[in-house]
Amino acid sequence: MAGQSHYTLDRPVFDPPVKILIVVAPYYKDIADDLVAGAIAECEKSGAVFEIVEVPGALEVPTAIGMAFRSGEYDGFVALGCVIRGETTHYETVCNDSSRALQLLGLEGASLGNGILTVETYDQAAVRADPAAQNKGGGAAAAALHLIALSRRFVV
Repeated sequence: MAGQSHYTLDRPVFDPPVKILIVVAPYYKDIADDLVAGAIAECEKSGAVFEIVEVPGALEVPTAIGMAFRSGEYDGFVALGCVIRGETTHYETVCNDSSRALQLLGLEGASLGNGILTVETYDQAAVRADPAAQNKGGGAAAAALHLIALSRRFVV
């Protein structure tokens, strides 16, 4: 679309650095690796420290984040993975349930960015995951960082 632009918020910077947990479901390993690379780059640009944990699939990502959120050890979370439509209704279940669970965690106060791709084809996923293209991993990390900054503004 001609003339279309996307506004990007200024990157938050923290002192002392915030601690981020990146939770990734590496079912499509190359896609997951690109998502993680984008998230890491964004965390590093904000001076955040991070850890990465892997879980079996997209449905387990919110569970892992919920456990870590309750531990109080992390300031924010990045959810990464990829769900590609197949021949059954499993796609809708995984997409809807993982998204809903992440949204509920956010409403409970977890600062998180959702970078679980939900796509029709592998090619769509590859473009969205590529740090040099749509960089959805970086975008999810940026969302988490912005929510951390916002939470610090509202929490006394």
